[in-house]
Amino acid sequence: MDRLIYTAMSGANSAAQQQSILANNLANASTTGFRAELSTFRAVPVRGDGASTRVFTIPATSGQSNAPGPAQRTGRNLDAMASGNAWFGVQALDGTESYTRNGAFQVSPEGTLMTNTGLTVLSDGSAPITVPAGAEVSIGFDGNLSARVGKQPPTGIGRLKLVTPGEEDPLQRGDDGLFRATSGEPLPNDANARVQSGSLEGSNVNTIEAMVGMIQMARQFETQMRLLQTAESNDRSADKLLSMQG
Repeated sequence: MDRLIYTAMSGANSAAQQQSILANNLANASTTGFRAELSTFRAVPVRGDGASTRVFTIPATSGQSNAPGPAQRTGRNLDAMASGNAWFGVQALDGTESYTRNGAFQVSPEGTLMTNTGLTVLSDGSAPITVPAGAEVSIGFDGNLSARVGKQPPTGIGRLKLVTPGEEDPLQRGDDGLFRATSGEPLPNDANARVQSGSLEGSNVNTIEAMVGMIQMARQFETQMRLLQTAESNDRSADKLLSMQG
């Protein structure tokens, strides 16, 4: 009887985790540069004496969908969309270098270039980018930044840090939603990376697939709960039979 209980409990827990991931994807269907989170599960036998027939379902390798999101033309000077597999370098709240596809930039009151979520944008030298007061900033196709104050000629103020992760050191999502190299080390600047100014990359979440997945997981969870109820009912029936024989 315990085999049915443990198997159903494991399946219900996995379905609930999958439901949570799909719900988070749906909640970020309109988030700039969001990458849909993926998850898989696998059956693993329980080790130990008398447990060889018990099987648990546990999360397997999870990652994100690297399909590009739709390009959204904004015409705003401080909006940029990274081309190909390039990522923008930013400083996370914990001070570490991390990467994002969110190219909606703004200038803070202190003159620091930041994302619209309040993260400091890094230059190709992994340092913050300072914008002159009252300057109009434009972003070139190669990530170079130029600032114009009044009618003066534009001057260069730095270049966005753009990285292109490879298979030897791929990116993985952190708990804060930002991405970092698997090695934990900052990735080198990619001088060949390009951006599209005046555009933003939308979320790559497929809302229809996510909704269908949520329905499937809800049904799977209900099935596992019915199995638990069946196990409870069978256990009660067995107790009654044993009581009658006693």
